[in-house]
Formats: sequence, C-alpha cells, structure tokens
Amino acid sequence: MKAAQGKIVSLHYILTDDSGAVLDSSRGHEPFAYLHGYGNIIRGLEAALEGCEAGFSGAIRVLPADGYGELNPQAVFEVPRDQFPPSEDIQIGMQIQGEGEHGVMNFMVVGVNDQSIMLDANHPMAGKTLNFEVELLSVREPTPQELAHGHVHAHGHDH
Repeated sequence: MKAAQGKIVSLHYILTDDSGAVLDSSRGHEPFAYLHGYGNIIRGLEAALEGCEAGFSGAIRVLPADGYGELNPQAVFEVPRDQFPPSEDIQIGMQIQGEGEHGVMNFMVVGVNDQSIMLDANHPMAGKTLNFEVELLSVREPTPQELAHGHVHAHGHDH
C-alpha cells in the first residue's frame, strides 16, 4: 500500500538542520503516525512521501517555503516593558503567550531592556531548511473514526 490521501502512515525520522544539528527524532520512541493528505505534517515532507511504500527509507530535504515558512521580519516587534508585570523576570530565549487577532499566539523573547521587550512571532523553525532521514514502516487504512476526525487515534484515544 502506498502513502496517499486518507492512509495512515507510520515512520521513524531524524530531523536535522543544515549544520547537522538534530532538531527532533522519533528514534527511541514509538513511531510517528499521521493521516496522509490532511495537513497533519509539513507539506514538503508529506509531498515527498506521497506514493512511497512501507520499506522506503531515504533523505528528504524540505526548503523553508514548504516547511515552516520564511522568516518574516515584520513578525519581530517591540512591546513597552510596562505591558508586562513588573515582577516578571523576562529573559532572552523565553517563550511567552499573548492574545493576537487570531487567538492565542506564542512569542520568543529576542531582546530585553528597561524600556521594552522585543518579541518574535515567527515559528522557531521558520527560515530553516529541514533535513529528514525517514524510514517508512507501514501504510494502512484508517478506522472510520480516524477518517472522520482527520487524525490518527492512538491506542486508548477517545473523543
């Protein structure tokens, strides 16, 4: 069976950036499973796996446009320090949440001084080329419930 729209695909992967640093991996854990064709994984990886069968293994390179997007310089902005509680010790590298026009958003603190906090709303992997080493373990039909919900149901998962 081939990876195609509406099939459950199970795989192991190691994700690295262009410097070879490991960003994520399923090795040593349960295989990663997803419902193919439903946007449950980044589109570049999903497109590369289209038509692959169990037993496929190889390298897949996903450019930023087909991964988490290009870095958007307009997503980095300054917020007055007095918009945060005075007792909060805000430091570079912290992730904070805030209310945006589309609901709750995550921001990375990229600058701090006495007057303002610089926030970055870009996804942490935006602008990065993603290098996947994948081993496709299985492709199966979804259960009716998985198909109706648009995602894989792990053992014991219920809505």
